[in-house]
Amino acid sequence: MSPPATELARLDASFPARDVATGGNGVVSVRECGSGEALVCLHGIGSGAASWLDMATALAPSARVIAWDAPGYGRSTPLQAAAPKAGDYARRLLALLDALRVERCVLVGHSLGALTAAAAAQQGSALASRIAQLVLISPARGYGDPARAEQGQQVRGERLATLKALGIAGMAARRSGRLLSDDADERARQWVRWNMAQLHEGGYRQAVELLCGDDLMRYLPPATPVRVLCGVHDQITPPAACADVAQACGVPLEPIAAAGHACYVEQPAAVAQRLAGLLTSNRKTA
Repeated sequence: MSPPATELARLDASFPARDVATGGNGVVSVRECGSGEALVCLHGIGSGAASWLDMATALAPSARVIAWDAPGYGRSTPLQAAAPKAGDYARRLLALLDALRVERCVLVGHSLGALTAAAAAQQGSALASRIAQLVLISPARGYGDPARAEQGQQVRGERLATLKALGIAGMAARRSGRLLSDDADERARQWVRWNMAQLHEGGYRQAVELLCGDDLMRYLPPATPVRVLCGVHDQITPPAACADVAQACGVPLEPIAAAGHACYVEQPAAVAQRLAGLLTSNRKTA
């Protein structure tokens, strides 16, 4: 079941979408609200910009919240490479920030979006100096490490077989529930299912190749301060796996109570509170 019409109307009114030209006849679709220091949000493989709605509106009084639809998602132009790496997505992110004239931001990546965020913040990246703080939420490591190649081939095969057998709508109906804890309310379940149902096959296939062909660990530790968050009931990137990412960054893992993988959808106030503490305006008034 989709969110009710009143919820979809709230999305369009409080977190509206627009297309941003990024050069070469390409566009990136973004949703944006608020004003102040920029906070840029990158969704995971089964989601989209709209998923940040409640967290974004909670932060709007103190931040300019920008959430993209990744290349091949929403109305965003796909990448050219059939099997892109995180750097390809990071270059599109750089073009977006240039187009939006964002010179400095807090960069937030969830799940597969964390791989792009980490690539953007790595030592020597063209974006690193523009990232005041990196936040990785339930980061997906990926399977690009040669030691994980066999597992990556299995994951690729399973994901593409599921897509072929069920289509996007069927995949959303079957898989979306795994992104939340057992105690998630119906509203969160509706939004997660709806966001997954908006996927496009081509963009999803590229994202599967990113997941199976790249490795988060090669981009860590980043060149900027970092925090790592994870829902305590996450079944997709469990706390133990996220703790390995946090250790590679030299920071403690920060648990989000009563939440699964899509913790910022299930517990938006708790995640917003963590992020609000990173904003320059909040630090100055603390």
